[in-house]
Amino acid sequence: YKRQNKKELSSLIRNGMMFIKEATSKKDIKTFVKFPFSIHKNSKYWVPPIISEEVNVFDKKKNPVLADSDVRLFLAYKNEVLVGRIAAIINWIEVNEQGLRKIRFGWMDMINDLEVTKALLSKVNSIGISQKMDYMEGPMGFSNLDKVGVLTYGYEEIGKMITWYNPPYYVDHFKKLNFKVEKEYVEHKFKVKDILFETHERLQGLIKKRYNLRALSFNKTKDVLVYADRMFDLFNDSFASLSSFVKIPDIQKDHLKKKFLSFINPEYIKFVINGSNELVAFSVIMPSYSTAFQKINGNIFPFGLYHIFKAKKSKTVDLYLIGVRPEYQKKGVHAIIFNEFQKTFEKHKISECRMTPVLADNVAMRNMWTDYKLKLTKKRCTFRKELK
Repeated sequence: YKRQNKKELSSLIRNGMMFIKEATSKKDIKTFVKFPFSIHKNSKYWVPPIISEEVNVFDKKKNPVLADSDVRLFLAYKNEVLVGRIAAIINWIEVNEQGLRKIRFGWMDMINDLEVTKALLSKVNSIGISQKMDYMEGPMGFSNLDKVGVLTYGYEEIGKMITWYNPPYYVDHFKKLNFKVEKEYVEHKFKVKDILFETHERLQGLIKKRYNLRALSFNKTKDVLVYADRMFDLFNDSFASLSSFVKIPDIQKDHLKKKFLSFINPEYIKFVINGSNELVAFSVIMPSYSTAFQKINGNIFPFGLYHIFKAKKSKTVDLYLIGVRPEYQKKGVHAIIFNEFQKTFEKHKISECRMTPVLADNVAMRNMWTDYKLKLTKKRCTFRKELK
């Protein structure tokens, strides 16, 4: 865009043609972040991000994940109107340590115009070729802690603050452009009243005794932070075998501790340790902020903090993370965590728990929930295409 002659660009606009502009200035990046507000403004199911927080995601000074990743942001214009956006991402840990010559794309939104979608993805294709990548995959963020997947089922179910939302035509565009499904994700929810807590209570007692384990629950954030680094290490170990996993580097751990752990009610974080004081399992849930974020509509001020504070008393919670050390998997350790959550659910009168996206081929995770009356709420997937 910067190289384009202004005269040439004016000609494109006059003739109703489309052009792609790279978002590099603060103003452009804010435009990039705010674009989906126009796409989803009438949706009852889209959960808007906090604009200031989303802008910070693309700031190297504020997001340490960018120390190991490159990102370029693009805006599509047609007839002088903004009609689409996309982020082209290379995670160099994934490329150099896992040998995956992949360029990611994410933060992708566009009007229902196949030409726009094609132009945006062509930009990612060109960058991928210039960096000697083999294929592109998305939509996805920088790592496993980011949003992932285009929605394929569950369009009439409210989203979460850590998932993307899209109308059905997004999927149609990928298929028409000959993209293939690469990974599939599922989301479920369950009613707390349907949980057989008596079963977990009996089982967790046996598991504790057999493997010399004990549960840790917290009332103060400072007590959680003592175990924070071990939690992220366990997260890396628990999910290392999954096809999509990229480890959390040390530089990102401090950022996550400050940004997320200090924000979460410590009662909603559960750990299990063994006789050697080693962390063998963990889980993190949060009150659902979906409705609050819809009311905030991207802006913390003037009333955003009020809605967030009010949402902390939500009777619906979202299960964000759960991990079990590989050698303790398939041994019923999750029953200890569920038993601890029972006490928290009862105390706060929680009625429903929603699960965040889980890889459909994550058998170990699915097996944890065999005793639950799960209801499938959403399906999503990433799409892949070879570069050429």
